[in-house]
Amino acid sequence: MTTPDPAGVYISSAQMYQELRSLSDGLTRVETKLDGIGQGLTDLGKDVADHETRLRTLERARWPLPTIGVLAGVAGAATGAVALFGR
Repeated sequence: MTTPDPAGVYISSAQMYQELRSLSDGLTRVETKLDGIGQGLTDLGKDVADHETRLRTLERARWPLPTIGVLAGVAGAATGAVALFGR
């Protein structure tokens, strides 16, 4: 055992051990929280990928609508032109 410092500061090995245990417990809690955050990010990534897939499916299903509209417009214009010039 060492003698106290003349300035009056002395830290026993039991105090050092207790402080080290406290620090270890805090680190364990932080690691647990980080693991939870990592799992949450993994789940979030899966959700984003699922939403991306669903959006792409909806976008592919919608492309014929503007095309059909254009074709109907062209057909109507052609019918009108034939009726106008066919007299």
